Amino acid sequence: MNGASPGDTAAEDIRAFEAGAVDPAQFPHSEHVRLGYEILASSSFGEAITRFSRGLKMLAAKAGKPQVYNETTTVAFLALINERRARGTASTWPEFKADNPDLLDKRCLENWYGAEQLQSDLARRVFCLPTLPPGPPVPRAA
Repeated sequence: MNGASPGDTAAEDIRAFEAGAVDPAQFPHSEHVRLGYEILASSSFGEAITRFSRGLKMLAAKAGKPQVYNETTTVAFLALINERRARGTASTWPEFKADNPDLLDKRCLENWYGAEQLQSDLARRVFCLPTLPPGPPVPRAA
């Protein structure tokens, strides 16, 4: 979000995100994952959902596209990040990112969800559990 090292500015970036001061054009998927990771470092899972979803809703509204916010995608990605943080040994964002490159692929959730389900109006409004039966994983991003 800024030119400084993410580790040095995580708290500042979170404050800017939560205040709605982030430029939507400068907030790619990798920043979604990074801020989710950083918020989970200092918040319980439930609190992180509240904080992150509020920030994303403000960001979508600021971009003039409030309809793009997706509750299912938000909660599911936070759940994956939270689980990977707990299972892994990474202690910094760069280490976590290197250990979990699949999370940087927006299609990652297709391992558990069908694209139709994720794009549904219901999934945008409320968190939905996955309906796909377990199958072969979607290839990880390189």
